[in-house]
Amino acid sequence: MVFRLSASQVSMQAAVRFESVTKSFPGRRAVDALSFSIPQGSLYGFIGPNGSGKTTSLRMMLRIIYPDQGQITILGQGQYQAASDHSGYLPEERGLYRRMRVEEVLRFHAELKNVRRPQARIAHWLERLGLGDRARMRVSSLSKGLAQRVQFAAAVVHDPKLLVLDEPFSGLDPVSLDALREIILELKSSGTTVVLSTHDMHMAERLCDAVLMLHEGRKVLDGPIEQIKRERGLESVRVSFEHNLDLVRLPEITRARHYGREQVLELSPETDTQALLGKLMSLGRVLSFAVVRPSLHELFVDIAGKPSTNQPDQTGVVEAHGSS
Repeated sequence: MVFRLSASQVSMQAAVRFESVTKSFPGRRAVDALSFSIPQGSLYGFIGPNGSGKTTSLRMMLRIIYPDQGQITILGQGQYQAASDHSGYLPEERGLYRRMRVEEVLRFHAELKNVRRPQARIAHWLERLGLGDRARMRVSSLSKGLAQRVQFAAAVVHDPKLLVLDEPFSGLDPVSLDALREIILELKSSGTTVVLSTHDMHMAERLCDAVLMLHEGRKVLDGPIEQIKRERGLESVRVSFEHNLDLVRLPEITRARHYGREQVLELSPETDTQALLGKLMSLGRVLSFAVVRPSLHELFVDIAGKPSTNQPDQTGVVEAHGSS
């Protein structure tokens, strides 16, 4: 089922809206007739293989570059009048003035966004990110993980309504990763619209309300993750055996993936999963058996691994926010 909103509903509720946006560079078309909308207050995943058009789309979203064709609306305003003071950006390529002190960096970024008397916000984010005792330290003296925290603080110190994060978890240790994940969810709960660009499909699946996947500059997935999984993927089972077995090959199985002790088996329609379990038990001792939909990672690999057709894939698009 495809859920659609009227154009007036979308314009009132969308933090970001792309309408038939195209962007070309010499020798290639980076984004091709791209349309989608991001609801206000949502956590929206931006995914796709390298060269798919993600970074170009994000830069157009932030008015760093402009489209050749189409219309972009940000926070209810047209692309040339969009309130950039209300957007924040954490780029994949981290960059801070290394000779500046941490507190000075945050004050500088707040002033760029026209924040008056930013000291209270600076103090809040220094404390929230565990940087309170490093406010007077120079960026050059910080570890990579601490510098990344400063970069994140710089992206949010002005309390943005739209926050674009490009690979925010790259290089973080598990403790720092969990801390940043909690902060992102807090921002979303407070009403900030968060756009998360990542290659970590497991994180996107756990965090995001919906995802947009680009492939060769075109939209191939767009909508709530569970809806995408229902509409794009056949039912599968995840099974593990007491002893490692080669890939299971039975008539009911259309495709098998081996992950060491676990196998993911895609099933043909109308497969009796209980009967299948009986067959698997005859092959070896079954430790776990679960009927599942394909993961976002598996859908990503299936789509990104297909050879280029150079033709828009209209039938494969799952839409849920009225983008057409």
